Amino acid sequence: MLVLAVVVLLVDQASKFWAISALSHGESITVIPGLIRLRLLLNAGAAFSTGTGVTWVFALTAAAAVAGILYVGRRLRSLAWTFVLGGLLGGATSHLLDRLFRPPAFAQGHVVDFIDYGGLFVGNVADIALVGGCALLLLLSLRDVPLGGVPDKGRPSV
Repeated sequence: MLVLAVVVLLVDQASKFWAISALSHGESITVIPGLIRLRLLLNAGAAFSTGTGVTWVFALTAAAAVAGILYVGRRLRSLAWTFVLGGLLGGATSHLLDRLFRPPAFAQGHVVDFIDYGGLFVGNVADIALVGGCALLLLLSLRDVPLGGVPDKGRPSV
């Protein structure tokens, strides 16, 4: 779990460093015409730039998520859950670091977004890990895959 979290964190922060240096003057790079382009956006809010006036709440939420994942992660025995929680931990930690240490101020930092999905929204590598992790979390939950990796034989199947 921790290894994947560190990989997500490093890739996300490195890609944000690149985006700030390469796209900071309003540049835009088309990757797939009409679908994906790279453009810099400093996001003070949450998804779709909502809640821009309460950035500190997002810092607290990310800190709680990191703490919760670390707590739950102590019980892991399932490779699938280890993968899910590693991705979630890496994404949440990277967003927490952005909130804590990026301008304009401590605990009010803006998240660096740069992957524009056809004008619908702009995200980053941590967002990909978070959305993917949530989708896999839902799938594992619906399939009753336990964190401990051993299915509960006494539970009736649905």
